[in-house]
Amino acid sequence: MTGNNELWRPGNENLALSRDDVHVWRASLEQSPSRVDYLAQTLSTDERLRADRFYFEKDKKRFIVGRGLLRTILGYYLDIPPHHVKFSYGSKGKPALELGDEGCRLEFNLSHSQGMAVYAIARDRNIGIDIEHKRTITDVDQLAKSFFSARENTILSGLSPSQKQEMFFHCWTSKEAYLKAIWEGLTKPLDGIEVSLAIGESPKLLSIAGDPQEAQRWSLHSLTPAEDYVATLAVEGHGWRLACWE
Repeated sequence: MTGNNELWRPGNENLALSRDDVHVWRASLEQSPSRVDYLAQTLSTDERLRADRFYFEKDKKRFIVGRGLLRTILGYYLDIPPHHVKFSYGSKGKPALELGDEGCRLEFNLSHSQGMAVYAIARDRNIGIDIEHKRTITDVDQLAKSFFSARENTILSGLSPSQKQEMFFHCWTSKEAYLKAIWEGLTKPLDGIEVSLAIGESPKLLSIAGDPQEAQRWSLHSLTPAEDYVATLAVEGHGWRLACWE
């Protein structure tokens, strides 16, 4: 696993993505009215219906931008216009590309928090990503006791208040990124996914439901998409290269 998580380069339509590459994109969901209108035209009929169901206009615009940018990004790799990207949906509602005749499977995952979105793209390997806007959590100890393992709670209890807040988000995004990579969302107990917690180090999966061998199949990588945001990328396998785009 290599890459600089702080080097976010401008993306373009001429990107190569091999089986050893993992690309992460960041984007603001706050776009100009003209940009929102353009992205709305790239959506499918069902996506436009979903957008119209949002009560608040701000949430509607963020959905349009988030889904429109996803189509734009995937269109780069598939070499097709954004409105030609077609999705299928699993039993839990996770979108996937309809099967095509491309040489290898293109996998993607996305996450958003407040006004920031991140997108992870890979070939022939499962991938998940989660982003959270950092804020002070007043009941952080109670949340950790409910969702983290005994070992994780022991480590958190020895940290300063500010470190505890920081490590909580790293631990939470790591667990959720893994669950999204295996298409489970938050349907499995979070305390069964054990993550290493060390200040200044990228987290690692230690065990999955008590199985360290399953955890070793996965890589975690911490990202800083913007100030006051933390994200974690979960990738099946090792030895991949990371590139970050915006």
